[in-house]
Amino acid sequence: MNLASLIDHSVLKPTSTVQDVKDGAAIALKYQTAAYCIRPSDVPLAAKLLAGSEVKVCTVIGFPHGTTDTTSKAFEAAEAVRNGAHEVDMVINIGWMLSGDLVAVEDDIRQVVNAARAVNDTTCIKVILETAFLSKEQIVKACELSESAGADFVKTSTGFAPEGATFENIALMRATVGERLGVKASGGIRTLEQVEALVAAGASRVGLSGTSEILS
Repeated sequence: MNLASLIDHSVLKPTSTVQDVKDGAAIALKYQTAAYCIRPSDVPLAAKLLAGSEVKVCTVIGFPHGTTDTTSKAFEAAEAVRNGAHEVDMVINIGWMLSGDLVAVEDDIRQVVNAARAVNDTTCIKVILETAFLSKEQIVKACELSESAGADFVKTSTGFAPEGATFENIALMRATVGERLGVKASGGIRTLEQVEALVAAGASRVGLSGTSEILS
């Protein structure tokens, strides 16, 4: 198995410098990761650095809390795609999910999907559920809403919550979406053994900030 082809190398800390973004692009290119996930303001630079490669430019929308209003999320997604993003990882409105306002949660996802694909219909949309805050039943429902809204992936975490990816949640998400959607594990992944176990549990992508340390 070529693990690098399943990895989204990530540079998402608020303190990351321009040099950090450049260094991250070099790592993504070195290992030929599936994607390089960076902040929206870094998309133009990442697109330039990765031009001509197979590494996709990925960015985050409504990050990290998911509470940006839907219109702003949709605009942010469309602008990111115009600037060169191939993939967008959006955060659901966690408060709405916890409140049981499922119609609003699904509409939030759908509007981001539609806005991004209106610019480029091949844009890959991943939905960050922030599983640390959700019950098992809510995780299942969030997966179902993401699929209904037209997303391509469901994803565990932003990396900024108390808990990241767990094997149990990955298995639950995979069981819910079957092979119809991808499942991305992210948050708190530090070792090669974790990566391999998460893939075995059902992850088809893994978000890592320590790609070099894990793969070297």
